[in-house]
Amino acid sequence: MEEEIKFLLDSTKELMGNAIKHLEKRLVNIRAGKASPAMVGSVMVDYYGTPTPLNQVANVSTPDGMTISIQPWEKSLIPEIERGIHAANLGFNPMNNGESVIINVPPLTEERRRELVKQAKAEAEATRVGIRNDRKQANNEVKKLDISEDLKKNLEIDIQKLTDEHIAKVDEILSNKEKEIMTV
Repeated sequence: MEEEIKFLLDSTKELMGNAIKHLEKRLVNIRAGKASPAMVGSVMVDYYGTPTPLNQVANVSTPDGMTISIQPWEKSLIPEIERGIHAANLGFNPMNNGESVIINVPPLTEERRRELVKQAKAEAEATRVGIRNDRKQANNEVKKLDISEDLKKNLEIDIQKLTDEHIAKVDEILSNKEKEIMTV
């Protein structure tokens, strides 16, 4: 029975941790003014009929804080890369020089910064909902266990502590991202 309880708490902690990792990955894609290869991380390129992540068909780098350079491994992919960037709807206007694709990252306007903060808040809220769902699922599992009511209450308290810790972590991550976005 003790192993079952430990497994329940560990798996709940792991699920909540995965929600936070997912949030961090999603927030990397929200740009904060400086060019970064992660900004085009979601771009898919049609590689001979197969949707392929951009970083698997080209070298993505940032020669300076305002430029993303994409050097395809095959020159014939340049039009596909441009199409992929437009399809990803990132708000970038790619240019090609026949050898590579260059994206000039425009400085963010105040309005655009606010939109990005809203987007980050929405991602954080979705993560909080996921963590609360993990808590609900764990509490339902506790109710199924054949243990004393006192032990069930203590487990629910432990699960609530895990939930509070993870939600506080989400709030901290969001706060840092907000500062990053709003810093000019």
